[in-house]
Amino acid sequence: MMQTHFLLTQNDMPTRWYNAQADLPTPLPPAIHPATLQPVTPADLELIFPRELILQEVSTERYIDIPAEVQEILRLWRPTPLIRAVRLEKALGTPAKIFYKHEGVSPVGSHKPNTAVAQAYYNKIAGIERLSTETGAGQWGSALAMACSFFEMACKVYMVKVSYQQKPYRRSLMRLFGAEVTPSPSNETEAGRAILARDPESTGSLGMAISEAVEVAMKDPGVNYALGSVLNHVLMHQTIIGEETIKQLDLAGVAPDVVIGCVGGGSNFGGLALPFFRQNVQDGATTRLVAVEPAACPTMTKGIYAFDYGDTARMAPVVKMDTLGHEFVPAGIHAGGLRYHGVSPLLAALHRQGFITPVAYPQNDVFEAATIFARSEGIIPAPESSHAIRAAIDEALEAKERGEERVIVFGLSGHGHFDLSAYDLYLEGKLTDYAYPEEMIHQALDKLPKVAL
Repeated sequence: MMQTHFLLTQNDMPTRWYNAQADLPTPLPPAIHPATLQPVTPADLELIFPRELILQEVSTERYIDIPAEVQEILRLWRPTPLIRAVRLEKALGTPAKIFYKHEGVSPVGSHKPNTAVAQAYYNKIAGIERLSTETGAGQWGSALAMACSFFEMACKVYMVKVSYQQKPYRRSLMRLFGAEVTPSPSNETEAGRAILARDPESTGSLGMAISEAVEVAMKDPGVNYALGSVLNHVLMHQTIIGEETIKQLDLAGVAPDVVIGCVGGGSNFGGLALPFFRQNVQDGATTRLVAVEPAACPTMTKGIYAFDYGDTARMAPVVKMDTLGHEFVPAGIHAGGLRYHGVSPLLAALHRQGFITPVAYPQNDVFEAATIFARSEGIIPAPESSHAIRAAIDEALEAKERGEERVIVFGLSGHGHFDLSAYDLYLEGKLTDYAYPEEMIHQALDKLPKVAL
């Protein structure tokens, strides 16, 4: 019988995070203060982050130890399985070997707790008792709510309004863990009230929700802000995914030709792909790293590489990234976790230096791939993860057409049990593909900050 599951023991779980900044050809540009447009100082960041996370954000050490208290909690579900999708291979009739790293086995059903637990821990030992954050589809919000409950901390979540309405059980999960959840934009903050004054029917965006969460943290010294993607320390915490995957592929006796992940802010893709980037630059490997995004929010495929604000209200630091402009409001696609106007500065730099290849798909193509996967492998994937499945299927079909073997690895970043309303729309032929809003993006890009670096 063919082996399909490649499992590690708890003793095999990585005890160090990989920091890709150590292997960048050139250092990342500094983060910029949103008011002064000068490089931020540690004192600026300490208004919303604990010192240990600030040090990780700028560190160039290749490896950073995972605290024992964090490891203990991660072992509730880690290591996660690497699975060979033999039934999907058969359905496609491809000679390719397809593997997926299944992060949907975490308690909240996604990869997000890998950094949520770490961030809650570092805030707790710094004396912080309350965290504020944003969430798109709800995976990050539920992960941080769970992590805060483990460390007996309060949690406030601003959930993008369209996702708040589309995914009621995500907010139920956050509340179950003790978090307070508010649809964004809201009347609770100055940022939210200003947005609603301009557009009372705003469906929200991650940039708007970030503004509200950052404002709460900046106004209360007892509250810190936690971010589920984009920042260097967040991607570093997620590299436990790729480090496990490397060990599991060794067990399978294969080397990957291509590693694929969906991309919004970049935590899932970075967590899987960055250890393979290290192998490419250190060991001479030639693994292609493919980042998949929605055509309705084509940050890497259509955006520009420039300094931009991380949020709509211009309160978060300015960073150099692939961006559609901080005022860009994407359509209400069901992959709510991929609706961010920018992408991780680290991934943007690697993209621009040729280490990452981005692609974009409309959501009907994505849900078609998700349906094929569910009917062959028996797992309902999140809409975000389904972008990676679409690209993996296309890779497998290309291998079939060329008559070549190919080892394909993709990240199944979460399950889609709370996304069944979106599947209903797809199956009923009511899911809308959104055209690339080029005019809106150009308008948003006109308002980029003028950074003299």
